Amino acid sequence: MDKKLQNTDGNYLFNVDILINARTNPLALQYLLEILNNNSDKVTDFKINSGLELGRSIDTLLRSAKAALNQEPVQPPVPFKMPVKPDSKKAGTTEKPAAAKSAADSPVDAFAKIRQYIKNNQLVRLRTNRPGNQVSMPCRILNFDEESSTISVYHVDEKQVYTFKIYEIDEFV
Repeated sequence: MDKKLQNTDGNYLFNVDILINARTNPLALQYLLEILNNNSDKVTDFKINSGLELGRSIDTLLRSAKAALNQEPVQPPVPFKMPVKPDSKKAGTTEKPAAAKSAADSPVDAFAKIRQYIKNNQLVRLRTNRPGNQVSMPCRILNFDEESSTISVYHVDEKQVYTFKIYEIDEFV
């Protein structure tokens, strides 16, 4: 016999499968770790080779997200202008005929687009026009309140939240 294999200094290695009764896999893992750690005078080291289900839901979500990205062609966002309130138009301008108005001119369609941006947590470029100060900012829309006509956005570069009135927004890109 080989003398190197016989000299183990009282340490012995076992490869076992252990069945633990618990409601969930994380609880079973906790029980196993407690058993092994509470006997640290006898168990000097251990390695769990299988049975871990932690992180599987994360892996599943990542795989489905990657599959969705590979299947769906990503379409660039279509810029649209915010509709102009009828009372904010100048007296000398002429009204477009109803047939000539595009779908983007309707406040309902623009508001639906804003809600879609919020739902998808989509990065958009917002062009605003506060009196004397035009700003273009990359942001995510946090909240949209139709009653008060306000929109709250998170500026991704400055890491700040801004609130605008709808009439201050010129365009979403």
